[in-house]
This record gives sequence, C-alpha cells and structure tokens, in this order.
Amino acid sequence: MSRRPALRRTALAGLAAVAVLAVSGCGDDSPAASAAGSGTTNLSGTVNVFAAASLTGSFTQLGKDFEKAHPGVKVTLNFAGSSALAQQINQGAPADVFASAAPKNMDQVTGINPPATFVRNTLEIAVPKGNPAGITGLKDFADKGKKIALCAVQVPCGAAAGQVFEASGITPEPDSLEQDVKAALTKVGLGEVDAALVYKTDVLSAKDEVEGIEFPEAAKAVNEYPIATLADAPNPDGAKAFVDYVLSVQGKAVLTAAGFEAP
Repeated sequence: MSRRPALRRTALAGLAAVAVLAVSGCGDDSPAASAAGSGTTNLSGTVNVFAAASLTGSFTQLGKDFEKAHPGVKVTLNFAGSSALAQQINQGAPADVFASAAPKNMDQVTGINPPATFVRNTLEIAVPKGNPAGITGLKDFADKGKKIALCAVQVPCGAAAGQVFEASGITPEPDSLEQDVKAALTKVGLGEVDAALVYKTDVLSAKDEVEGIEFPEAAKAVNEYPIATLADAPNPDGAKAFVDYVLSVQGKAVLTAAGFEAP
C-alpha cells in the first residue's frame, strides 16, 4: 500500500522533467535562431532571383548576406528592366523570386504568389561630374540643345518619368531611350549625355562618377517596389526564405543604406 504514492511521485517528477525539456527546446530566442528563421535552417540548392536593375547593388549585398546565413544555398541574381524580366518569366525562365520596380510589371507575370511592397524609390536628375552642361532642373529636358537620356516608357523609370513630365507640362526631347535605368546612368557617367532621369538610389550608387540634382516634381511619381515568389518556383523553400530575408530588419537596413525608402 505504501509504494503507490511513491510511484506516483516518481511518475509526476518524470513528466515535469519532460515538460521542462520541451519548453527549453521551443524557447530558443537567440539572435542566431531568429536570423535563420523558422523552418529555414536546412535550406539547400539555388535560389534564382530576378530583380529590377535599380536593385543591383542592394540585392547583390543581400544575396551574399543570405548565403552566409544559410550555408549551402547559392543565390543567382538576374538584373534587367522589370518589363524584360516579366517577359522572361512568362516565357518559362526558372525564377524563384521576382522583385519589380513597379506593380504594373509584377501584374504582368502569371503564376505569381501575392506580392509585398518592400521599398519605394524617387527619381533624380543625374549629370556628369561638374555638371558641364549647366543642368538646373526638369525644364532642361525640353531643351533640344541638351543631350538627354531617358528610360523607355515600358520600363518603370521611364513610366515614372512620363508621369512627371505630363504632370509638369514638359515635353522632353530625349536623344536615347534605354531599356533599364543602369544603361541611362552609364551614359551619364561616360559623358555621352548631359543628363538622365534615373532613381535617387542609382545616383547614390554611382556617386564617384555622377552628380545628382533633386527636383520638386519627382514627388508626383514615386515608385513602389513589390517582391513575390513564383507559384511554380524550382526552390519554393529557398524562395520564401529569401523574400522573408528581404523583408527582415537586416534586409531593410541594407535597402535603406542604398537610399531606398520604407513603403
């Protein structure tokens, strides 16, 4: 009769020990555990990221950081104009993640999971160092005596430029229309044009080669950047983890350092 209470006390003690172990196993709030993310510690393979050209610098850094956080994962980056990337994906390119410089181009992609807006960007005038042509503002883009580069209208930076010119009542006289913002910026850096309308982040990334001129009309066309995983992503776990990383505190720090604004 006297052994039953003792046995019961032993059993209860064992259950308590199991409960303590379970709680301690689920309560890892260390920075390492938070950075890895729930369910993403065993990622592998390649994550194919298609990103707008204006994201080149920041996403290159994010790709490296993500690889460090997840050893064994390779991030492959494909940068181009958002319209070209949307076309590539629709034609069957094996993308896991698409980051566009405008919602319009994201909407053109079939088989996309619900996107999230992760940054905003504003246009700025880029001129060669020293501003040899004396560019002062948006009105100079209507001067036929100036050499001007713009993005093509189907590219987000070109669409934004079109909104700015229309709202300001200015008819631009471009000498070249580029398929992505980096191409327009390159022409400025090489001195092939007197000015180009690009993003604030592009001027910041090329600060040793160009100068930036802010203009008030830029507030009339602020670009919102969406990011999403593909429904048929070859690496769905890696795709989700990468998007989560872009949206994380670490990701936002890299993007804001590059000049992007929070949405």
